[in-house]
Amino acid sequence: MKLGHLIVTLVFLMLLQSCAASKYTINAEYPKIQDDYKPRGSLEELCFDSSEPGITSRHAYVYLPEGYHETTERYPVFYLLHGARGNECVWIDKGGLLRNMDSLYATGAIRPMLVVLPNINQYDDDSDYEHGRLKSALESFYEVDGTVESRFVADVVAGTDSLLRTIPDKSHRAVAGMSIGAMQAIYLSANFPDIFGYVGMFSPMVHSFLKKGPDNDFYHSLIMKQQIQFSQPPCLYLVMIGRMDFFCPSTERWVYMLKKRGFPHEFVTVSGGHEWYNWSEFCNQFMQRLWK
Repeated sequence: MKLGHLIVTLVFLMLLQSCAASKYTINAEYPKIQDDYKPRGSLEELCFDSSEPGITSRHAYVYLPEGYHETTERYPVFYLLHGARGNECVWIDKGGLLRNMDSLYATGAIRPMLVVLPNINQYDDDSDYEHGRLKSALESFYEVDGTVESRFVADVVAGTDSLLRTIPDKSHRAVAGMSIGAMQAIYLSANFPDIFGYVGMFSPMVHSFLKKGPDNDFYHSLIMKQQIQFSQPPCLYLVMIGRMDFFCPSTERWVYMLKKRGFPHEFVTVSGGHEWYNWSEFCNQFMQRLWK
């Protein structure tokens, strides 16, 4: 390798490493976790280069299992998406994720895994993204057009695989979300059928209002994409919703379509509505089904 190329490579690796993971308690520029629970594992912040126009980088939190830094072991990855009015903090602050995971670890109910909590909101530019600002519900509903989602694998998944000790294959990757995040999980798994082996949808919105972004057809042709996806179906395709949830009727119609077409799935309904007490429990149940 020529000296110039070597220098460029070393500089790139140094920059990549510097962006990799910093303790969330150190960085005051981005969202701060409000939950004061002290987890047994390690909660760290990740920075991913962004391929979106106008956005330099994307941030996420990752919960690493206890002992991650003391071993060379590789782990499966669970990408957990927020909904409207959310960002990378919300599953911790409102969903009690760290407490729940530590409880499940303590009883042996779940296997060690990396849980990545990305900010997957649509932002105009770095100024708009500043501090990972929360979006209003109206903004969230009408800005979900595939611009962020179509780049998720290239930016977030590839970034995670490069920064952390993952097992980088379909059978060791899961994606799930609540509300809009559940819709994003539906379409991420359909658009990238070779990437996610476990898919969880908690109170899904099912259909995007905009359908199509300026440079892709991410939210088009779901049935056609799912025909490809389910030709080699996910290990788990789990839909969960409260019977009083305002998205329940549309979810039931969509699940009927899955059943009619013979797409393997599980559908669970419970009491209650579009609420965090349901989403937290849905997530707990989903995690207990992973990597089996």
